Amino acid sequence: MPEAKYLLVGSSHAALEALRAIRLHDPDGSMAMLTRDAALPYSPTILPYVVSGRSAPDKVLLRDPGFFAANNCAYVPNARAVSLDTKAKAVSLETGEVWRYQSLLIATGAAPVIPPVKGLDGVGYHVLRTLADAQGLRSAMGAAKSAVVLGAGLVGLHAAENLAEAGLKVSVVEMQTHVLPGYFDAKASDRIESAFTQHGVELRLGRKVVEVAGPDCRVTLDDGSVIAADLLLVATGVRPVTDWLEGSGISLDKGVLVDDLMRTNADGVWAAGDVAQATDFHSGSQALIGIIPTAVEQGKIAGQGMAGDPYRKEYPGGLAVNTYRFFGRVALSIGRATATEAVETVESEEGGYRRLVLEGNRLVGVASVDQPFDVGIMGELIRRRIDLSQCKDAFLARPVETGRRLMSEQWR
Repeated sequence: MPEAKYLLVGSSHAALEALRAIRLHDPDGSMAMLTRDAALPYSPTILPYVVSGRSAPDKVLLRDPGFFAANNCAYVPNARAVSLDTKAKAVSLETGEVWRYQSLLIATGAAPVIPPVKGLDGVGYHVLRTLADAQGLRSAMGAAKSAVVLGAGLVGLHAAENLAEAGLKVSVVEMQTHVLPGYFDAKASDRIESAFTQHGVELRLGRKVVEVAGPDCRVTLDDGSVIAADLLLVATGVRPVTDWLEGSGISLDKGVLVDDLMRTNADGVWAAGDVAQATDFHSGSQALIGIIPTAVEQGKIAGQGMAGDPYRKEYPGGLAVNTYRFFGRVALSIGRATATEAVETVESEEGGYRRLVLEGNRLVGVASVDQPFDVGIMGELIRRRIDLSQCKDAFLARPVETGRRLMSEQWR
């Protein structure tokens, strides 16, 4: 039975940052990283570039074998965890192999959600979450002339853009009334939508799919209309991979519940990344925030705790930060960018679109399209809850310049 002082289940940003944090404090303790993937570590955010052909699969890897050798960490691919025994401190794999541990990190990420649509399981649809998914979708594009994308989130729109640029006729179906509803308000989304329609992408917003039929992949919507396509991509969201934790005693809600040191309720078990349900900065309640900066921060804290680093810091709470590039343009959002209740919103459409969200003279969110802002500065203003009352007019007129001046005074 293989053993490791530090066992990391998962191989993306959270697990890699935990590895780094552990090795800074304990360079010699035995370590293994188990992943259900067949490849070396990569980031899901680069998959659209594999689909488009801009990046070759072997050029998007986050680490190479030499990295794991240098860090004395066994990298074990094709190792799907199927159960956890927290009393025996053991993880069982699909192969039947059992790994023992002293400290365990759960960093299994998230997997696509497949909606309960009639007939969907009878057609050959695609998802986009793994490197193999991206390679399969790129291969399918070569023989297709048309495509339907279910979902207008980041994954769906990235894929739709690549499909359209490859020459396919693309339709996007989204049940919400505007694209990227979790990141942008309707006015910001309208600018993004215009870019897609200008590039020939048909947007079916406020519509639900009620049935999918093959073999020509006929998609029927709730208004009775039918879209026929050669290729179907399901991009209706993701959920944390926690099925292997059933019966383990690990506290679960939408994800794995953790405290501000990324500890679960089980001794010697931490969680980080897309699978971890940690403190939200604004509400103080536990929430899932599936972005790379959050995964990196949580992984570092978890790794420090696993290694017993006395200088570890508590998690300050998750703050949503998103950068979305489309057709050579850029949209950004941070914090409560879509908030509408009990807040003051100030919008500008000069040279692009910008939305500032304030509560009690304190910035709580920003969104923009074609009007970049300093994400780091805005994030600090939000996290530090800086009172803008003495310079509010200047900030609303020139948020970047005023924000930088305010933070330079704070950092002195």
